[in-house]
Amino acid sequence: MLVDEMPIASFQAPPFQAPGTRRAAREQAAARTGQQVFNIRVALSAGCHADSGALVRRMYAWRGYAFDGGEGSFDKVTLYAETGGELVGTMSLCLDRGGALPADENFGDRLDILRREGRRLCEPSRLAIDSGMSKRVFAALIHISYLYAGELHGFTDYVIEVNPRHVAFYQRMLGFADFGGERPCSRVGAPAVLLRLPLDQMGAQIRKWAGSFEQQGGERSFYPWFFPVWDEPGISTRLAALCRGGERA
Repeated sequence: MLVDEMPIASFQAPPFQAPGTRRAAREQAAARTGQQVFNIRVALSAGCHADSGALVRRMYAWRGYAFDGGEGSFDKVTLYAETGGELVGTMSLCLDRGGALPADENFGDRLDILRREGRRLCEPSRLAIDSGMSKRVFAALIHISYLYAGELHGFTDYVIEVNPRHVAFYQRMLGFADFGGERPCSRVGAPAVLLRLPLDQMGAQIRKWAGSFEQQGGERSFYPWFFPVWDEPGISTRLAALCRGGERA
């Protein structure tokens, strides 16, 4: 794949655990050091958007979900993780600037409650991580989306639709709470539950745990795998520059 511009952030993690012929050279190099370099980037080109969509489609199919390939007209930014030029993780963050999010299709009445309270909503969507990836890949994508939404643009809440069997994971690992119960989701051909996480709560967990994965002290969430808080200013500066002051990427 072609990579877009400079990375927003880079980190080292143990090598990918699912070998294949395309990955042989990268894995051999990583085996010599015991670590592998991962980069988080903003998808700016059509090629990187296509590669991100291909990973989402593959991971959805592996789980038996339908995949709606339409991009829609949502205001969003797409992030991806790559190592050795190979895309291994992606997520999009849809921004509620026009009163519409993907979750409005199934939970518009619940989202309108938050809007009437003056909350500014954004929806992580199309999150896909290749099998065998370090926890840091997932954590890095979520952390950078948090900086984009909360720190750079003043959004107040994540809302997300997840399959009912994944609810406990998002509650335990990130602190989401049920905000809409279970309803059918036509986009993936499966039931969905609406979850909510105020970004000030996420920020408090980041300040408490981020960067402490080597000394977790019993904390079992994803927050110890986030970037250390002293990395946030540099990440935010690069993110703002690459997204051209908040234009859709």
